[in-house]
Amino acid sequence: MNDESIHEKLIDQLLIEESLRPKPGEFRQVCLGRSDRACIRDLFGNRGRVLTDPALDALIARKAKAYQQELETLEKIPSYPGLQDLIFNVCASQLKLAVVSGALRSEIAFVLERLSLQDSFAVIVAGDDGVPSKPEPDGYLLAVAQLNQKFPDLHLQPHECLAIEDTFAGLASAKKAGIPVVGVANTYPFHMLQRRANWTVDYLSDLELDRVRQVFEQMAA
Repeated sequence: MNDESIHEKLIDQLLIEESLRPKPGEFRQVCLGRSDRACIRDLFGNRGRVLTDPALDALIARKAKAYQQELETLEKIPSYPGLQDLIFNVCASQLKLAVVSGALRSEIAFVLERLSLQDSFAVIVAGDDGVPSKPEPDGYLLAVAQLNQKFPDLHLQPHECLAIEDTFAGLASAKKAGIPVVGVANTYPFHMLQRRANWTVDYLSDLELDRVRQVFEQMAA
């Protein structure tokens, strides 16, 4: 979902409400691709304020409420071009889809419902599932484990999956999990992602499933 600017605005608002000053560029450096828990903890820590778990939980809840209120004012959820077509094609190919995100489960569910995609994903790993934030691999590894649990005949291994990411933290997370990853130039220029991803595309619509399938078949041969 194309909501980076919304998250940045709400994080800045949260800092201001706590009498802390936002810094230009800090959101992209500290928060992009990471969970709200990791983002808020580090932003406050950078300002010398150590948060207790209850205080951090309260800040996350405030930000989540503001996020949902912000989305409810929008007539249309901002998604990236080609997203819904890609998901349709993946589902039509009988492939399993999972969400691995630092967003809260309630936020993910709200967005998927607004986009009419709530039935497209077999597994959702969210930022409040208790796993370390990206760039750690835990979220992806949990998604693989949950897919195997839900589909016992799948016998899925990380190297048989494909991650789609547009942040450095996300790319690193997938790579650490042993999952090949496509970098989409939504947030960073193509050439900056190219060094970190197995494939790089400018837009989701550029991702050709037939070509990806051929590469995986060659790897398995």
